[in-house]
Amino acid sequence: MKARTGFWLALGALIAIAAMLAPVTAQVAATPPAALPQDVAFGRFIALIRGHLLIGDELASQRQWDAAHPHFSFPTEEIYGIIREDVRTYKTPPFDGALKALARTVKAHNAKQYPKARQKVEDALAAADAGLKARQANWPRFVVVVAIETLKAAPDEYDDAVANGRIVRPIGYRTARGIILQADRMIESVAGEIEANNAAALSDMRAGFAQLKQSFASVIAPKQAVLDDSAVLGTVSRIELAAAKIM
Repeated sequence: MKARTGFWLALGALIAIAAMLAPVTAQVAATPPAALPQDVAFGRFIALIRGHLLIGDELASQRQWDAAHPHFSFPTEEIYGIIREDVRTYKTPPFDGALKALARTVKAHNAKQYPKARQKVEDALAAADAGLKARQANWPRFVVVVAIETLKAAPDEYDDAVANGRIVRPIGYRTARGIILQADRMIESVAGEIEANNAAALSDMRAGFAQLKQSFASVIAPKQAVLDDSAVLGTVSRIELAAAKIM
């Protein structure tokens, strides 16, 4: 009896350890914040998909197919199911099939078919952008709002990646990096309009993004964390504060 008890205790401990080590990073970003307006929530999910694709594309270009594959799988596994009923609202053709085909192409290390599979997803995301833009009276302001809501997922992803000053889950680091790069691209896409209204706010946001991008310079996660999670959160908060001046 005592031996059986010891076995079950040991098994329970192993299960608990496995749960802690499981790659849950995608679920962190995919969890929608409470009470976001519908358009902002949908835009944020599209941005999160793009963040994963940015990282996956970078890894695929380096022929690091196995590392790239999760970033092409997560949009289907963790995000698309949430927005499935919304794509019609934004006049976006269903693209779960395109996402799955892209993930299969990456899993097969098929460099020849990759550009075509990638373009099908990009076409669907462009349609989503157009559907959102048609509903907005102030597109630049909307882009800033969505970019900040997207960026706010990065600290949680990074926190999930770091333990005792080391990057223990590289996929969390890469996901945070993709979110940061995508949010930065969104801000830069409307930078001209922002600068015309509040150049100081744009400058402050750019300074924050520059600091983050320097700390997440490589798609390959460093062994030692360049920043701790509180520093990432602090920089994101400063960018959010600057953005609030124009939102």
